[in-house]
Amino acid sequence: MKHPDWSRNANIYEVNIRQYTVEGTLNAFREHLPRLKEMAVDIIWIMPVQPIGKKNRKGTLGSYYSISNYTSVNDELGTLSNFKTMVEEAHNLGMKVLLDWVANHTSWDNIWTKEQPDFYKKDEEGRFISPWDWTDVIALNYENHMMRNSMIDAMKYWVEKTNIDGFRCDMAGMVPVDFWNEAKSELEKIKPLFMLAEDEEVAELLDFAFDMNFTWEMHHLMNKIAHGEKQAQDIWWKLGSYKERYPEDAYRMYFTSNHDENSHSGTAVERMGDATKTFAVLSYVLPGMPLIYSGQETETSKSLLFFEKDSIDWSHIPLHNFYKTLNLLKKTNKALWNGTAGGELIRIGGESELQVFTFYREKEGNIVVSILNLSNSKQTITLDQSRIEGEYTDVFSGEKINLANGLEINLKPWEYLVLTK
Repeated sequence: MKHPDWSRNANIYEVNIRQYTVEGTLNAFREHLPRLKEMAVDIIWIMPVQPIGKKNRKGTLGSYYSISNYTSVNDELGTLSNFKTMVEEAHNLGMKVLLDWVANHTSWDNIWTKEQPDFYKKDEEGRFISPWDWTDVIALNYENHMMRNSMIDAMKYWVEKTNIDGFRCDMAGMVPVDFWNEAKSELEKIKPLFMLAEDEEVAELLDFAFDMNFTWEMHHLMNKIAHGEKQAQDIWWKLGSYKERYPEDAYRMYFTSNHDENSHSGTAVERMGDATKTFAVLSYVLPGMPLIYSGQETETSKSLLFFEKDSIDWSHIPLHNFYKTLNLLKKTNKALWNGTAGGELIRIGGESELQVFTFYREKEGNIVVSILNLSNSKQTITLDQSRIEGEYTDVFSGEKINLANGLEINLKPWEYLVLTK
């Protein structure tokens, strides 16, 4: 795989257009782009903007992931021209844009159901089939090569018409790898793209078609540590398994929330409590790309409804500078860059350390030391790594700290230190 150069030090921000503003439109969201740029956001992932199916719809407004026409824009959100203007303005501000793509299924009343019914899987009686218990959608048939070509043509449409920079692909592991490989080859005849797979199980997706996938296992582990069910020590085992499973230069996306978690499992604040910021920091310093979901910078404990209108309250944004600091650190310090462009994670704490996750990463003279108390009790650690001795700067406070082998560091519950040299 060959990643776009601009992705090497990037972060990603997921945008829920419906809920982002009271208006719930592309134009209303566009007014937030300068604020996101000021927060040092690099990549904007836009949840699906196509029309939503009406047949078997869930709730009043339905799911973004029940698409009735791949090459149209939901008029509740705006127009194709509005979308193009948003992309252009994001580009002018130096940001990239990914569009969420739903290739596994469509709505029951997608235009293909009448024009090309053979594009779909069917049961023995010739009826459309819903995947899992997703009763508002029906599964596409990837044994139909005409359907594959039509899907690729629809993806090309958005790249050619709107100049987006890539796709976040919904349920990518449920779609054949060879389709994605073909799609990537065809799409890159237009321009280099960045591809994000909503998947963690099919490692082959990262061989060619995709730059990055999700880290659901780590996300669930973070939640368990926040509840005292697991320990910091368990992260080392998880990282070891990741290293064995995925290509060396593959990107992994770390997150404390996204639209699924927020709406169905609760906000990061609800799930992680006092540990929320600690795990957000962890998502930035691990080898991978950090994600921010719409409204996380407000530190809200309010989950957003998924099938109804439920606007984010932007009256108070207490974590703007917190995320800005982390985004700028990611952008400027090569030790934290993505894939092989960043530094290897090297353990500092002793093997017996259970509650504190401590390591450093180094690349081309850039060093980042991360010390995170992943428990609700006070902890004391003793540094046992002479390689990192010297004067460092705390990225959040700006204070200077001298590290030395044998130094004892006392940590409050869920306290974190990120030090640079």
